[in-house]
Amino acid sequence: MTDQSQGAALIARRVPLVRRLSTKLLLLTVLFVMIAEVLIFIPSIANFRLRWLEERLGTAAAVSVVLMQGEPVELPRSVQDGLLKAVGAKAIAVRDAGVSRLLAVTEMPPAVDEHVDIAGIGAGRAMVEALDTMLFGGKRMVRVFGRVGDSDKEFELIIADYKLRKAMLIYARNIAILSLLISFITATLVFTAINRLMIGPIRSLRHSMLWFAEAPSDPSRIIRPSDRRDELGVAEKELAGLQMQLQRTFSEQKHLADLGLAVSKINHDMRNILASAQLLSDRLALVKDPTVQAVAPKLVRAIDRAVAYSQGVLAYGRTQEPPPMRRRLRLRLLVDDVYGLLGIDPAAGIEFDNAVDAEFEVDADSEHLFRVLTNLCRNAVEAMSANRESAVVRRLTVSAERSGIVSRILVDDTGPGLPQKARENLFAAFRGSARSGGTGLGLAIANELVRAHGGTIELVESVGGRTVFAVVIPDQPVSLDEARSAMRRPA
Repeated sequence: MTDQSQGAALIARRVPLVRRLSTKLLLLTVLFVMIAEVLIFIPSIANFRLRWLEERLGTAAAVSVVLMQGEPVELPRSVQDGLLKAVGAKAIAVRDAGVSRLLAVTEMPPAVDEHVDIAGIGAGRAMVEALDTMLFGGKRMVRVFGRVGDSDKEFELIIADYKLRKAMLIYARNIAILSLLISFITATLVFTAINRLMIGPIRSLRHSMLWFAEAPSDPSRIIRPSDRRDELGVAEKELAGLQMQLQRTFSEQKHLADLGLAVSKINHDMRNILASAQLLSDRLALVKDPTVQAVAPKLVRAIDRAVAYSQGVLAYGRTQEPPPMRRRLRLRLLVDDVYGLLGIDPAAGIEFDNAVDAEFEVDADSEHLFRVLTNLCRNAVEAMSANRESAVVRRLTVSAERSGIVSRILVDDTGPGLPQKARENLFAAFRGSARSGGTGLGLAIANELVRAHGGTIELVESVGGRTVFAVVIPDQPVSLDEARSAMRRPA
């Protein structure tokens, strides 16, 4: 794929702007900064309200000191009005030694809506009253009182809150503008940093995965990890390793597919040739000549191995094995059939012991289980046949045991054991063979068939002189609905 087509493919899969991580990150950063600003704004506006009232009370205290120099009635009304207008109050009073004294008043309001103790108001109450003034104030009369500075007198004034609310709204507007400015500056800085450190590399990983998915077999599409040493650097290295592993797997699968195609093409002719060879070998077996009688069994076994090899390759090349048709089976009879198919040469000195109890039953597909046991037994026979020393014990034993609803079948031989390479690739086709020239298909097919039953096959022991495979097959679960229906049927 050219760079141009690669770019077109990536554009076709591009995430819309509103759904990109970068957009979400920017919006969330702005939102969180604004939430922080709101949390700061409420105490700030409450503090602004108290400072504004303190300033008015301080001015009233200064005026009170002047007015207390003489009798208030001696001051002209115009002077009192001017003083109160300068303070912005309706009335000013002072309490000294428990005695209140009204110093100046323009017009006494019929009622006071709110009382504010400058020194005694708590933080929570101050915030609630500040929000109340800003949202619902403007037409209220507020009585403000408290001590100012080091004075032992308590001053108080009555003031309308419309100027206070106006000042608070202006302050809130300025704070909001400043908060928005700080939010966008902070969001931009955070976004730039995180986009460079995280979003950009993640987007690069995404593009690499999409590009690799277009042509997994192309080695040039494997991501080249950067020199980063953080989590994203590790992710790049892991992705590169995964892509290389997938590429190797795809290559192996392609080889297997090519092999299956080639075998399928020659299978028809191979069957005809082998069928003719089998007919000839059967006729040779009837010849009384001693030389022919000695050679014929070897020829038959060679042809049988060729047939088994061809069938094994074809069986493994199928896309999927048919699902098991499970029935209750008498395992001992099935093992006898396996022994009959093995065709063990009496001269080989291999003993076959069917140690399965005659009443033992297993819940399995007869054809599948037959193939599993045949593959395991044939491998054991071939392993023991390699040593022709007369004193060596060559015995193949098949036994079984049951634990609850689980059947366990053991295939035990006295062969030389499996080499380390075969153990490492035990159920891998074309890699798990224990003998030279083998394909390893037998165990791979057996493993696939056992797993279709919900069971397992494992190597229990493999040492010089003993190799034991265990096939574990659980009984198929019983449907409660079917069981209830069966119990309701008349006898």
